[in-house]
Amino acid sequence: MARITRHNPAAVHPPAGGYSMGLELDQHRRLLFVSGQVPERPDGSVPEGFEAQCEQAWRNVFAVLAAAGLGVEHLVKVTTFLTDRSQLLANRAIRRRIFGDHEPALTVIVAETVDGKWLLEIEAIAAE
Repeated sequence: MARITRHNPAAVHPPAGGYSMGLELDQHRRLLFVSGQVPERPDGSVPEGFEAQCEQAWRNVFAVLAAAGLGVEHLVKVTTFLTDRSQLLANRAIRRRIFGDHEPALTVIVAETVDGKWLLEIEAIAAE
């Protein structure tokens, strides 16, 4: 597995929300780019409410990671697209619970999704 060095310089305001300003990989064998995962269940249905959708989108991210033999500890960059800024704190709480002590580089953007039923979309990069 790649050695990961976190870069959170004092010259930049410290990150709030459990993430690193930068991650450096010294060596890696593989990179996995996870396309934007939406909150659809395997049968195509979409859960009601933001928390249920957020958890489903993360289940989808972890399914892609697992298919490659990787886990949360391999995530080095995550971008989350929220449709509603008011869901920022709920998103952060769910992400912290899921990540535990792991703190990848992180970006959150407020934007529309392709399907109006989706309240978020999550894309990621993992490395080993």
